[in-house]
Amino acid sequence: MSWIELLDIHPVLLGALGLLLGLIVGSFLNVVIWRLPRILDAGWRRECAELLGLAAEGPAPPLSLAYPPSTCPHCGHRIRIHENIPILSYLMLRGRCSACSSPIGIRYPLIEGLTALLTLIVVWAFGPTWPGAAALILTWTLIALAAIDLDTQLLPDAITQPMLWLGLILSLFGVFADSHSAIIGAVAGYLSLWTVFQLFRLTTGREGMGYGDFKLLAMLGAWLGWQYLPQILLLSAVVGALTGSLLILMRRHEAGRPLPFGPYLAAAGWISLMWGDAINVAYLQLSGLAG
Repeated sequence: MSWIELLDIHPVLLGALGLLLGLIVGSFLNVVIWRLPRILDAGWRRECAELLGLAAEGPAPPLSLAYPPSTCPHCGHRIRIHENIPILSYLMLRGRCSACSSPIGIRYPLIEGLTALLTLIVVWAFGPTWPGAAALILTWTLIALAAIDLDTQLLPDAITQPMLWLGLILSLFGVFADSHSAIIGAVAGYLSLWTVFQLFRLTTGREGMGYGDFKLLAMLGAWLGWQYLPQILLLSAVVGALTGSLLILMRRHEAGRPLPFGPYLAAAGWISLMWGDAINVAYLQLSGLAG
């Protein structure tokens, strides 16, 4: 009996492995969310200095997703293995550094918990299959992009572009969408938001969103096909409007201050990945009843 057959027979074991995998990946996503924007910023500064013929500011300490080991940002204490267990270590340390007692951001366990929960949902829905593995990759990517956009209002090309190509490659094998739908989805996803951006800028003189949003929607179009783009745009607009209004009412956000659109696109894309067919069927049924 293969391990895939074993997991099919024992869904509880499959769920437990999904949760464990999600916690581990969530811990790594925290590293990506914090370090990748800084790695990219250092690279941009270095390239600008070279183009302008300016002297470098000095040798920057090496930084990658794997090095140096995680440390406390307040005192530099190196995080030991038993202090880096997802969620559990945060609870054991009561949300504070063991060396200097500085608070540890609540977002770390939240990202780990969210990743574990969404991983469990994907594993339960798709099972131990190749489409399930692809869905996990997309899910983890959307979590990272949403958090980075919330922090920096950036959606790095280093993530969106390889993922767009991966979606197109998967379409060759009919995973989530056929190649025809995926190619049109990538093009239409980019051009739809680009058109809205240009019209908004011509009308108001302001930029309503960033180019990263175009690329994220193009990425989702490449993965899911053009048929899901209207659904993703509608869901993201509704969620964004509700969230923005709630934040303003709670006085957690200033009116007129731009909100990153990437997290809403990411959330809508994941919902379409998981329940897009059911949503479309329900909409068509309601339209038929209304008609």
